Amino acid sequence: MDPAGQLFQEPSLYTVKAVFILDNDGQRLLAKYYDDTFPSMKEQKAFEKNVFNKTHKTDSEIAFLEGLTIVYKSSIDLFFYVVGSSHENELMLMAVLTCLFDSLNHMLRKNVEKRSLLDNMDGAFLVVDEIVDGGVILESDPQQVIQNVNFRTISEPAAYGFVLFDYIAGG
Repeated sequence: MDPAGQLFQEPSLYTVKAVFILDNDGQRLLAKYYDDTFPSMKEQKAFEKNVFNKTHKTDSEIAFLEGLTIVYKSSIDLFFYVVGSSHENELMLMAVLTCLFDSLNHMLRKNVEKRSLLDNMDGAFLVVDEIVDGGVILESDPQQVIQNVNFRTISEPAAYGFVLFDYIAGG
């Protein structure tokens, strides 16, 4: 407490509660939850369905649902979502969403659609892991994410069994 008796809010890192990608039917393709807001798969899927029903026919980029802030974007047959608490900075959540989309756009060679994503799911999870770790936002620069993913796949090829990007050709 300060001398006036007011509580100081402890500084904190920007955090994300969840990142998920749904298809145009609202079915989960990729999801990472970082806390116990939705502890079971059943609760997560119900939340995703609720979010999809509220957002899939709108042109806005932000929604507030169940006390959470949700930023989202659609592309062809995919819907990308980043979820934060109601107190989280919407601009930081949007930076995560933009980084996710731009990184996947580069990885999928500007073919951000369901089939390409499914064919490159391991790479998509690596991208998400480079942007957010344990709910903490690590990176919001897509070029840095791509570099980090390239480094991980080249330095650990046995772990993944593939190289995501045409690194040598500068792809």
